[in-house]
Amino acid sequence: MILETIVTSRHPDGRTHIAPMGIREDNDRVILAPFRPSTTLEFVTASRCAVVNRTTDVRVFAGCLTGHRDWPLVGADLIDGVRLRDAIAHTEIELERIEDDAERPRLVCRVVREVQHGVFRGFNRAQAAVIEASILASRLDRLAAEKIDAELAYLTIAIDKTAGPREHEAWRWLLERIDTHRKSR
Repeated sequence: MILETIVTSRHPDGRTHIAPMGIREDNDRVILAPFRPSTTLEFVTASRCAVVNRTTDVRVFAGCLTGHRDWPLVGADLIDGVRLRDAIAHTEIELERIEDDAERPRLVCRVVREVQHGVFRGFNRAQAAVIEASILASRLDRLAAEKIDAELAYLTIAIDKTAGPREHEAWRWLLERIDTHRKSR
């Protein structure tokens, strides 16, 4: 099973990076599989650690893909990293080994610390739609325009029926990103 999260990483030189990423969990291991090239891949292999953040604010997912990256961060507890200040939970991880692959290496990480900061009440359909549209927006160069259009048409139903202000804002960012990408081609 793949869980959609936000991964925060910090390069040893102090630069930070926030990225949406599907992760896998395997007992007490977290597996990251970023595409090459990837800032997350670069930072995690350099620092050997990262934080997996769980958030219900889907603007973070959309924002990372659309240039809205100014999310409040705080220091992690046990690793030299940062986490989303407003995450409902976070998991601090250390890189244990790399299973190399030309397209998507697997970063197998050991869980160092898990902390629950709030209660997860569930996602509504609009939040799930924003996460799905964020995944589409991250793969604009890999997917056919017809596939993107069909997915967006379906996801729009959930936005129209269940979105609140945060979801509408994130949706607008994603549609603008997709439109900009199409105009640049």
